[in-house]
Amino acid sequence: MFNGKNAPSIPMASPSYGKGPFTFYNREYFIIAFKTTECAISNALPEPIEPIGDNIVLFEFMKMPDSPGFGSYNESGIVIPGKLHGKEVNFTSQMYLDCEPPIYGGREIWGFPKKRGKPTLECVEDTLTGKLCFNNELIALGTMPYKPEPIMARHERSDEKIKELKAKLTKPQINLKVLPNVDGTDCVRELIEYSAEVIDVKEAWKGPARLHLVPHVNAPVADFPVLEVIGATHMMADIILPYGKVVHTY
Repeated sequence: MFNGKNAPSIPMASPSYGKGPFTFYNREYFIIAFKTTECAISNALPEPIEPIGDNIVLFEFMKMPDSPGFGSYNESGIVIPGKLHGKEVNFTSQMYLDCEPPIYGGREIWGFPKKRGKPTLECVEDTLTGKLCFNNELIALGTMPYKPEPIMARHERSDEKIKELKAKLTKPQINLKVLPNVDGTDCVRELIEYSAEVIDVKEAWKGPARLHLVPHVNAPVADFPVLEVIGATHMMADIILPYGKVVHTY
């Protein structure tokens, strides 16, 4: 009789996700940096993570077209730069995906705050366009001219630029992992740290951007008011998502 000891996840008959680490080929990033209120950041950062003080957060649209074990899907959400014990980190505040296996795996292993949504990332004529819908309502729209200013064009790769971009992609990331016991008490309440491993950065572009966020009670991305858009980055890379480690327990 199969006892489930080797199952990576439930249900045993057909596990929701396999064993990591997980590799993502041609992962496409559209990241918009914008200034918001100090209050919005303070309300979203769990202690002992501290704000950096510049009130800048990141709204991300990502396309994962080739993810062995997870498939092909899209992702969107909000990331807050901060400091943990004096080290600069990125805290994942909200995430929305259109595919169930990475939702289950992301939440159960790393504590990603993932919910079901409908994000998209595409080039519409001359405009890179990211959209996020929740319950059939548009709650986020990000736009940027398509490849206006190269950070590193595909045909102009340099070791220096690759090193610079890899450093950004491997910045330590922090998630708040919360899992309840069957009686409703906390089974797990801890901060998880992980850093992506970069196989290759293929190209990167920067330029001006716009971001529109719409209030929604069950997908509160607009709790971060857009006071000023700083700019945006568009990147393509192959990365590995490794397992993480516990860095704080409540």
